[in-house]
Amino acid sequence: MAIKLIKISAVYFAVGVLLGYYMSIVHSYELTGVHVHINLLGWTALMLAGMLYHLFPILASNGMAKAHFWLHNIGLPIMMISLYLLITTENDSYTPAIATGATLTVLGILTFVTNVLINLKPGR
Repeated sequence: MAIKLIKISAVYFAVGVLLGYYMSIVHSYELTGVHVHINLLGWTALMLAGMLYHLFPILASNGMAKAHFWLHNIGLPIMMISLYLLITTENDSYTPAIATGATLTVLGILTFVTNVLINLKPGR
């Protein structure tokens, strides 16, 4: 699981950087929210989680880690694609999908935090 998260985070890093590069080329920054969330919740958060799961296998060896993995990796793409569509089409009908993706992502992150608080102990 740790290696999968690290690899997925690298993909988010590439997507986030390419989106930022595109915005700078066309001098349009309306997708800044998408760019920032992809880099923070995709690249940074998943990289750090993957590193923690690798360094502390006790964190990766339970159902909370699996729930975090799936909630985060289903929720984030739903949220980002929907936000992109809302911004580019100016169609508010994508708002419920953004909320759904955000809720899944937040639940995944809260599951990760709970896992760390419960299972990460000195000497483990």
